[in-house]
Amino acid sequence: MLSGRRLDLLKPSPADIDLHDIAHGLARVARWNGQTRGPYILSVAQHSLLVEALLGHIRPGADRHARAVAVLHDAPEYVVGDLISPFKACVGDAYKAVEARLLSAILHRFGLAEPDDALLALVKRADRAAARLEAVLLAGFDEAEALAVLGPPEPGLEGFAAWLRPRPSDQVEAAFVDRCRALGMVDV
Repeated sequence: MLSGRRLDLLKPSPADIDLHDIAHGLARVARWNGQTRGPYILSVAQHSLLVEALLGHIRPGADRHARAVAVLHDAPEYVVGDLISPFKACVGDAYKAVEARLLSAILHRFGLAEPDDALLALVKRADRAAARLEAVLLAGFDEAEALAVLGPPEPGLEGFAAWLRPRPSDQVEAAFVDRCRALGMVDV
């Protein structure tokens, strides 16, 4: 990693996790394999910030833990990249196991408890809402295709379109770090 830390993918240690490495990597990983409108990619970091905002919309008053888990839900992708869901299914359980170990190390690095099933479902709901917005506003899906693939839209998300203006990676990286710090995740 740019921080100089080395990360063992098979046995990741929380001590080898660095917030700036995560932010830097996620700000440069493209959602939708880069197949989106605009001069910049929609990065996983920008997506993660959107998911956290959507979680707060869906569950007003969500606590710091829930919001932090939402911001970090795709954090393993700073190391392994973003695979589209159909390809993840083809790769199978080995990929999912690596992702799960990385996420666990990341959560522990920042003193966050493993999410329970209710929180995982809430984050998944916000993640799906974000994916649906991205699909329609940036990735060329029409409403019928979005409905078939991602289900019906979450109500009341009209105001979130502004979150879907892809920005330069350095701006998104800084915003990701700032949000993580605001949620109590600090560098060690």
